[in-house]
Amino acid sequence: MRNIFALFLFLSTLSMHAQEKWSLERAVQYALENNLQVQSSAYNRALQEKSTEIARAERLPGVSANLSNNLSFGQQRYINLVQRNDNFNNSLNVGADMLLYNNGRLEKNYRRALLDLQAASYDVETIKNNIALQIAQEYLSVLLSKEIVQISQSALTNAQQTLQRAEITTRVGTTAQTVLAEAQAALAREEQNTVAAQINVERGLFNLAQLLQLDDYTSFDIEDAPSSLQVEAPLYSAQDILSTAYAQQPQIKAAQMRIESAIAQTEVTKTALYPSVSASAGVGTFYFNQLNRGQDTGFFKQYSENFGQQLGISANIPIFNKGITKLQIEQSKINESLAKNNMEQQKQEVRQNVQRAQFDAKSNYQAYQSAERMVKSAELAEDFALKSYEAGRSTIYELNAARNNTVNARGSLAQAKYNYLFSLKLLNFYAGVPITL
Repeated sequence: MRNIFALFLFLSTLSMHAQEKWSLERAVQYALENNLQVQSSAYNRALQEKSTEIARAERLPGVSANLSNNLSFGQQRYINLVQRNDNFNNSLNVGADMLLYNNGRLEKNYRRALLDLQAASYDVETIKNNIALQIAQEYLSVLLSKEIVQISQSALTNAQQTLQRAEITTRVGTTAQTVLAEAQAALAREEQNTVAAQINVERGLFNLAQLLQLDDYTSFDIEDAPSSLQVEAPLYSAQDILSTAYAQQPQIKAAQMRIESAIAQTEVTKTALYPSVSASAGVGTFYFNQLNRGQDTGFFKQYSENFGQQLGISANIPIFNKGITKLQIEQSKINESLAKNNMEQQKQEVRQNVQRAQFDAKSNYQAYQSAERMVKSAELAEDFALKSYEAGRSTIYELNAARNNTVNARGSLAQAKYNYLFSLKLLNFYAGVPITL
């Protein structure tokens, strides 16, 4: 069993060393470039960009050409005679039209489209931020699991040394057989704990690879925690961070753009209350040939002689449309209220996230300080227990209990450290600091 366990640890270590290790910055950048949610939001932005181009193009005149050819066959009675009436007709027309006045409808519609485009751009940034935070949280979770493995391996080494000593003392008869049995049981427990800790690392790497949407998660690993990764007291107040977050967070900016877009849409809707004036211009000519008469004026001569032009101005004055325009304006006003309410919801969400992160950072920092003191006390107690056991003044059960306390204290310290680090990264993120280790 012990040989199988050693082989498992060897293969796990060999596999981890063979894999290319990712930094947090690389993982975040990869996700921002390849994540399907990010790509979907980018496509939505591209669609809105085309809508903006359409709104801009609507301000230009419309120009069209029409070319038609018609053949007609038949006969008709003319002064008691029935004769053939076969004709060929060709015409060519080019026309242009343009809206001259509708209380600025085209400009207002273009401005609304620009605001929607800006909102879509901020939506892309919001998705990227959410993905980056998820990556950071999972990344730190894997680092925690790796640190737990190191703690478990240290406990395993101590259990192996204790077993070796118990085997010697039991063989020479200075300790009872129960001491050897307890040492063997303690080693088995630590082996199990180490395997479980290693599995947690692999599970965390699997979850992170899934979040990155990697095709092959088996060759994925992350860099070890840098030596510069230290725990320091938080420097920001929640109010300072809130001011920055309200000004910089893309979901707040997107909500503001949608308020302005809703107001612009109301202005567009109101233009239906005003008259519209349009201008049109065109040129055209035609060719006509009575096929059965045997006489035909040349095609180009007719085109020249029949060439004509036309100019026109028309006005459309709304009088009564069943009150639909008024109802549409009221709908637009409701959309304005919805957009403003959404802004308050976004602010509330950001405020709650910042306050929660501030609370978590403070409480996790206190938990870290408490865990540090607990580790020091547990290590001191373990040292005393080891010396007492070696001197024959205490039992192996007392030594194992002291070691378990140390392992648990170190695990609590690691948990508090990474909980605090994520809370701090979250605070820094809302304060406008990029996510890095």
